Amino acid sequence: MTDTLQDRAPGETPGEKEEGRSSGLLVYTVGLLGAVILTATSFWAANTPLLWGPGVALGLAVLAIAQMGVHLVFFLHITTGPDNTNNVLALAFGILIVSLVVIGSLWIMANLNENMMPPAELMRMQR
Repeated sequence: MTDTLQDRAPGETPGEKEEGRSSGLLVYTVGLLGAVILTATSFWAANTPLLWGPGVALGLAVLAIAQMGVHLVFFLHITTGPDNTNNVLALAFGILIVSLVVIGSLWIMANLNENMMPPAELMRMQR
C-alpha cells in the first residue's frame, strides 16, 4: 500500500496503519491546543466590543467550522486517503441529511408564518 503525503492525517507515519499503532500523543496534543485556541477565540469574539456587531455572528460561524475541521482531522482522522472513502461518504451523507432537516424546517416555519391569520382576525372568528 503506497501512502502519499496528502493522504495521511497529521503526525501519521507511512507504515503506521499496517503496524496497528495508534497516532501519537503529539497529534492529539496539537488537536487539543487548536480546539482550545478556537474556543477561547470564540468566547473573546462574542464578548468584545472591538468587533463590528453584525459581523460577530459570521465570525462565530467561521470559528465553528474551523473547530469542526480540527475535530475531524486531529481526533477522527478523516483524510482523503483511499481507505477513508467510506468515512468521508458517511460524513457527507450526514451533512446532507442535517442540512435537509434544518432547511426544510425553516422553510415550513416561514411558510406557516406567512399563511397564518393575524391574531386579531383569529379572535373575531372565534366569537
